[in-house]
Amino acid sequence: MKILVVDDSKAMRMIVLRTLRQAGFGDHTVLEACDGREGLAAVDSASPDLVLSDWNMPEVNGIEFLRTLRASGNQVRFGFVTSESTEAMRTTASEAGALFLIGKPFTADTFTEALGSVLV
Repeated sequence: MKILVVDDSKAMRMIVLRTLRQAGFGDHTVLEACDGREGLAAVDSASPDLVLSDWNMPEVNGIEFLRTLRASGNQVRFGFVTSESTEAMRTTASEAGALFLIGKPFTADTFTEALGSVLV
């Protein structure tokens, strides 16, 4: 299974990767992109099974990334891992087609709970 991690912060991408391993998802292939524009290209070229995206990024932000995917007919499983997690953001994310929104800071247990049913 392939997981695409999209975040403009290299440090945060590394933290997400480490947390994925700690949560028991270390045997999956993990790809990285630094913003939604790169993420769109990676989805097209690599066809990941799951996208984990930050919300606030330059170029193409996370919600624009998700909306562009859905507008093109791509139904890849998609979740947010972001520093903000207001109820309005959760609603917007859900309405756009996201399966979950994990707020930072997060733990391996948070990932296990959110991804457990998604990666079945």
